[in-house]
Amino acid sequence: MKAFLILEDGHVFTGTAIGADKEIISEIVFNTSMTGYLEVLTDPSYAGQAVVMTYPLIGNYGICYEDMESKRPWPDGYIVRELSRMPSNFRSQGTIQEFLEKNEIPGICGIDTRALTQLLREKGTMNGMITRREDFDLEEILPKLKAYSPTGVVMATTCKEREVLPGDGYKVALLDLGAKKNIGDSLHKRGCEVTIYPADTKAEDILAANPDGIMLSNGPGDPKECTEIIKEIKKLYDSNVPIFAICLGHQLMALANGLDTHKMKYGHRGGNHPVKDLKTGRVYITSQNHGYVVDTDKLDPNVAVPAFVNVNDGTNEGLSYTGKNIFTVQYHPEACPGPQDSAYLFDRFLDMMAAGKNK
Repeated sequence: MKAFLILEDGHVFTGTAIGADKEIISEIVFNTSMTGYLEVLTDPSYAGQAVVMTYPLIGNYGICYEDMESKRPWPDGYIVRELSRMPSNFRSQGTIQEFLEKNEIPGICGIDTRALTQLLREKGTMNGMITRREDFDLEEILPKLKAYSPTGVVMATTCKEREVLPGDGYKVALLDLGAKKNIGDSLHKRGCEVTIYPADTKAEDILAANPDGIMLSNGPGDPKECTEIIKEIKKLYDSNVPIFAICLGHQLMALANGLDTHKMKYGHRGGNHPVKDLKTGRVYITSQNHGYVVDTDKLDPNVAVPAFVNVNDGTNEGLSYTGKNIFTVQYHPEACPGPQDSAYLFDRFLDMMAAGKNK
């Protein structure tokens, strides 16, 4: 059956329908990862977006539910060049087609994803529609595409109640802003007792549990939308508890301290982004998924100093907060998918908690 991807600039791509029989409007973004498509699909940071996979053949090794980064997939739609319908992998528990259908996610395959990606790079991220209707009316659809904006996505993706990963080590409070599973797992496998809190938890409730450290997770959407969460993060900043923040958490900590953020032209999404540690000069290959970035042009060194920078475009990839046991990164040290070069940052966080307890 035919399917159509209609972009807000009027471009129409014609391909074959995959996944659920459903029409959606969403923000169209691309991911350059060559593997890890299930982890991409189950990353809550994609809530409110439809994902284009630039690697041409997706689904080769099927679906393995153990590899999921959350309990369900989050993208509104899925766009690929070719979908493998006969996976080959001893761990496979099904096909992507079955997975998309089961979770009511529509998609399109058989289009020129290279041309689509070049278009998004040239013009910037655009909204689009995936539809199976051959009688669509562009004049009716385009205003709807331009009006679309993903909202409320943090509260849609966060856990609904507190969860605990038991451990005998440091007590870490993980604020779930749309967290990937491997963030909690990375702390837990280092012996930490991880308490996962919903995004709207008050700072007083987190601090009342006397955590040794606080983790602010990744998550979807425009950070400036999270006004109430930003207020609570400022209270966490004002405490003396060590804090490590990733991606959206990094952006919200910056906003809580008077910095600004802006939307990037087409974001960073993939597993091959080079980031330089400004303290050591070493470059790491990182996993990333974000469409917003922290502005550092007017950064007050009394508040924070840049700690990491993107080698490709010079954008900020992390901050170290002056006089505080707080550091934040824009990328994903927990990977999944992507390289594990930056997993050492979790050990740095443990060292900060150790130093805090020895004071």
